[in-house]
Amino acid sequence: MKNEKFTQDEYDALYEIKRGIKGERVSACIGRNTKRLSGLKLISIAHNGRISLTDKGEQTIFLHRCVLGLRAVSAQPGVTLDADVAMFLGKKSHVLARPEGGFEISDKGRESLADITSQGF
Repeated sequence: MKNEKFTQDEYDALYEIKRGIKGERVSACIGRNTKRLSGLKLISIAHNGRISLTDKGEQTIFLHRCVLGLRAVSAQPGVTLDADVAMFLGKKSHVLARPEGGFEISDKGRESLADITSQGF
């Protein structure tokens, strides 16, 4: 992915689409962001109007969750993470499991978080 920056509103729309759209009408949040998100190929719109996430959209949400998890561990060591996020960050050596439970950020994780923050994410 390129250095695409997303607003919180765009992330909210992606998360809402992931949860599933109930009813025939989309929310105002999704309506505001449909054009940009479909242009970036994060969502697809079927001929019947059904909106769904693409693989790229799923990946964007996952990376956002990983950054939020890394920030949470940095702010408060010992916090628990979702299993998939913990496994990914653990494989990348960004977080370390604590014996008493939860996780703490590693030096590599601090460097990555600093780099992410300097890029404005």
